[in-house]
Amino acid sequence: MIAEGEIKMLEIKNLYKHFNKTKAVDGISFSLEKGEILGLLGPNGAGKSTTISMIATLIKPDEGNIYYKGEDIVQNPKSIQSNLGFVPQEIALYPSLSGMDNLKFWGKTYGLKGKELTNRIEEVSEIIGISDRLKDRVDKYSGGMKRRLNIGSALLHNPELIILDEPTVGIDPQSRNHILDAVKRINKNGSTIIYTSHYMEEVEYLCTRTCIMDQGKIIATGTKNELIESINADEQIELIVENINDTILEAIKRFSFVENLMVDGDRIAFKRKGHNGSYGEILDIISGNGGKLQSMDIKKPDLEFVFLYLTGRALRD
Repeated sequence: MIAEGEIKMLEIKNLYKHFNKTKAVDGISFSLEKGEILGLLGPNGAGKSTTISMIATLIKPDEGNIYYKGEDIVQNPKSIQSNLGFVPQEIALYPSLSGMDNLKFWGKTYGLKGKELTNRIEEVSEIIGISDRLKDRVDKYSGGMKRRLNIGSALLHNPELIILDEPTVGIDPQSRNHILDAVKRINKNGSTIIYTSHYMEEVEYLCTRTCIMDQGKIIATGTKNELIESINADEQIELIVENINDTILEAIKRFSFVENLMVDGDRIAFKRKGHNGSYGEILDIISGNGGKLQSMDIKKPDLEFVFLYLTGRALRD
């Protein structure tokens, strides 16, 4: 048990899992506060699915502890199971049954019945956006609709903690947007969420905090801004200027925050070092010396840049 004043919804400490000689999860630690959407971001094989399978009590770690509200679920799996909704990558539905009958089946496995079950099916169907297709057989659903129903089946018992393992893999953009919006609504309704993905834009859109995984390790964790600031990445600035002249270029070079200035035709590009100085000063230089600004593009570092910086490769390599 964890001391009373330090209890978090979920706390993972020094977790290891090996499969033969492969270190699927290699000594990771992180925690989750109530109300968060925590992203586990990493390429295929990073250890995301193995990590959440241990949290969902489907497999046991070789070493380490997983605490749910202070209770070690490795020793007592039942302490989390009734409060957990787990959505695996694999579709866990009966294709010959209707969407309604699938939800009824899963609801009953959670102990729901009667009016309570009917109400929850209605609420969940509205959240995932399939109310008008509940009477249809699941084998008539698109891949995206099956994934949405798969999510719905894990929400019926109104779990406090929900784990979604790459729920948008292989689906159409419309269903993907439905799922992302549904995750937002589920969180707004009070559920805490762990969301695994190797789609950077999904994690940026959904998650309050992100753990970046690679080769079984967590190599960075924090909010988007914290992760970007941790690598001291510079903004990339590109100006399109009519009537560029030497006076403009020499004046821009003298700014202490301007680095790696390059000129190509009417294009001026440079890195901004630190947070000193104002872009307004540069614009004044241009307009005051016969130049005319056509456009200005400021490229801020993002999570894709952070991942590339930390691992030396793109996320989907």
